[in-house]
Amino acid sequence: MPIFFMMVLGFLLHEKTPLLNDSFAGYLNTFVFQIALPTQLFKNLSESDFYTVWDGGVVVFCFAVSLLSILLMFGVSQMLRDRSQRAEFIQAGYRGSQALLGTAIMQNMYGEAGPLALVLIGAVPLYNVAAVVILTLMAPDGGHLDRKTLGKTVRGVATNPIILSIAIGLLWSLFKIPQPVIMQRAVSSLAATATPLGLLALGASIDPKKAAGCWKPAVVSSIFKLFVFAVLFLPLAVWLGWRGEVLTAVLLMLSSPTTVSCFSMARSMGHEGTISSSAVMLTTVCSAFSFTGWLYLLKTFALI
Repeated sequence: MPIFFMMVLGFLLHEKTPLLNDSFAGYLNTFVFQIALPTQLFKNLSESDFYTVWDGGVVVFCFAVSLLSILLMFGVSQMLRDRSQRAEFIQAGYRGSQALLGTAIMQNMYGEAGPLALVLIGAVPLYNVAAVVILTLMAPDGGHLDRKTLGKTVRGVATNPIILSIAIGLLWSLFKIPQPVIMQRAVSSLAATATPLGLLALGASIDPKKAAGCWKPAVVSSIFKLFVFAVLFLPLAVWLGWRGEVLTAVLLMLSSPTTVSCFSMARSMGHEGTISSSAVMLTTVCSAFSFTGWLYLLKTFALI
């Protein structure tokens, strides 16, 4: 609920005051994803023990589950009569905001992001590549993939600040590179801005007026994002023996709300963006209750 209230504050500042207008919210979101959040992930990983943090099984599991989720959403999308809605429907259903909200929740529960970095390694590159492929091939004007688009996608994944910060943080931890006090304090101060500023920007990005446009596909994709994937794959994670922080990180991948970048990417690639924005709003608001329910269920069975 504290996380949800921060998003509500961002929404109110955007709607009721000139302090957090669209332009400022956009810059704030860019700052969080390109600087503050990567710094936070670097801090958490560089200060941890590499051999304790790293688990290749978690990375492989997250990649495989993400791929299956994308394929499932693609299959379900074939039932939509309006072909122009299918790409947004698919992306809104599988692409979560575990980087931002996941980090906030993990810090709120455990004091650090911990295994969430492994989830991001397994899922984020695939999320980005799949989004470009789907939005291009299923564009309203009949798009197609070419060498330039593929090259841009690969460069985008390779230079993703979140992926780079995780890689640098893991290497820093692996080689046990010391950090001067000045660096530690500067990194800590910058990292501390990621969660509050990110949540404010996320709240400011919610537009209830756009939600009425395509509410049926938005509701269905939201149900998949918040519930269906967790029902399908969370028992498998439990069966594999994961508990505590690792299981919470996996749950975040499976049931975190749709990321705001879905809307930005859809619009930039020629799609209307209504389903994306509606799914972002619905999943963000409902996640305050759905994710709490999932945590309560795991806690009841002594899994976290």
